[in-house]
Amino acid sequence: MKKIVLAAIVATFAAGSAFAQDASCDSKAVGKDGKPLAGAAKTSFMKKCMADACATKAVGSDGKPLAGAAKTSFMKKCEKGA
Repeated sequence: MKKIVLAAIVATFAAGSAFAQDASCDSKAVGKDGKPLAGAAKTSFMKKCMADACATKAVGSDGKPLAGAAKTSFMKKCEKGA
């Protein structure tokens, strides 16, 4: 139970940075030719970028990586940006 509450607290503080990372991922969505990605390529890139950015933040207050339900909950909230 403590882990779930801890995950909720961490997710609350990470929500603000989730909006900033969305803009960061959006600015990185550029093809090899220098043109912005569009359609399925952009969707795929954004999904991977958000997952990678959130995975590095999935850490508990004790400094250990989150696991199980706490990590799943954190990742869903972080990737949604809410």
